[in-house]
Amino acid sequence: MTMDWQLAQINIAKLKAPLHSPLLVDFVAQLDVVNKAAEQADGFVWRLVGDGGNATAYRHFGPDFIINMSVWRDVSSLRAYMMSPLHRAVMVQRSKWFEPMDSPHAALWWVKEGQFPDLQTADEKLQQLAEYGPQPSAFTFAASFAPPA
Repeated sequence: MTMDWQLAQINIAKLKAPLHSPLLVDFVAQLDVVNKAAEQADGFVWRLVGDGGNATAYRHFGPDFIINMSVWRDVSSLRAYMMSPLHRAVMVQRSKWFEPMDSPHAALWWVKEGQFPDLQTADEKLQQLAEYGPQPSAFTFAASFAPPA
């Protein structure tokens, strides 16, 4: 019997100001559109959602951090969404809203089909990446690994 795998991803960002501040009004205004586009993208499986239809209420990494966590069919489907004009148009503005980070702010890893990651696991993946660099258990787009055999 073959196990099917899907790609989990976490990315975190340190806010320059509170979400309700004038500095972040443009970012917040685009969240619903960007999240809807992700959900409609080829290969999308699941995303972490809290109050308000997004994950901004989760503060697992601290009061100044926001989280995006999702599951995709594979690396290429997530990459295709990330390179879409809509997503890229938002991401080119990230330095207006988010502080630079010294440690990894994104990690990828494989999950069994039908399983969805929790924030503790995502935190562990970011820590693994920071401590050991990319490996099959936690990796990046630049150094990705195939799903387990």
